[in-house]
Amino acid sequence: MGVEFKKEDHVAYITLNRPKAMNSLDPESYDRLINIWNEVKTDPDIRVSVLTGTGEKAFSTGTDMKKTPPPKECMAASYLRDGQPLIPHMKMWKPIIAAINGFAIGGGLEMALACDIRIASSNAKFALTESKVASLAGLNGTQCLPRAIPQAIAMKMILTGEMIDAQEAYRIGLISDVVEPDELMNLAKQYAEKIAVNAPLSVKAAKQAVMMGLDMPLDHGIAYAHLLWGILRDTEDRKEGFRAFSEKRAPEYKGI
Repeated sequence: MGVEFKKEDHVAYITLNRPKAMNSLDPESYDRLINIWNEVKTDPDIRVSVLTGTGEKAFSTGTDMKKTPPPKECMAASYLRDGQPLIPHMKMWKPIIAAINGFAIGGGLEMALACDIRIASSNAKFALTESKVASLAGLNGTQCLPRAIPQAIAMKMILTGEMIDAQEAYRIGLISDVVEPDELMNLAKQYAEKIAVNAPLSVKAAKQAVMMGLDMPLDHGIAYAHLLWGILRDTEDRKEGFRAFSEKRAPEYKGI
């Protein structure tokens, strides 16, 4: 199966499983991944997800050009059709962790950029190589990379197609952690479980405050965050959090 999916303790684990093809996406895997993201978004039992690839060689190199047929429709029809392409299906207030286990190239890096936390193994490599094959990182690469790292470095990567290693990605802030390959999924699981035990509505509100606030003037972002704080104030989970603190026990959040 091109994409594996499992749920465990409020965490969804999505694994790109085409190691012989550098975990690239053929049409079948592409469609399955869209369906999985839609399930993650709508399943109330899922609070956070982890995206990774099989093996230690590649996270993903994006679209499998050998298995993807040429388009059968004009660009206008493709561009204006609802539900395309993949990245919009990853837009949700539930956090997504990218556990980058090797090459994150082209569309693979664009998927990682759509995640909220990016951690990597020490052998990971990162690049947007589309300019080398007369294409463009058009899913989100040209927009998200300059927002994730300094603009001058992003421009160098985009225009040259230059590849960087995990240590450089860590230095410029593209990823938050670098670990040895055999430690990667343990770290991803640790982060996911820490998020999953927190109040689900608070986690969603925190992500929304950050993501929406980035497009606002500072004073507007602060006002919006205060509004979200007010929305959370009367939730049952907030009451449970206060009770659990006073009773010196772990809270039992239900997302209400």
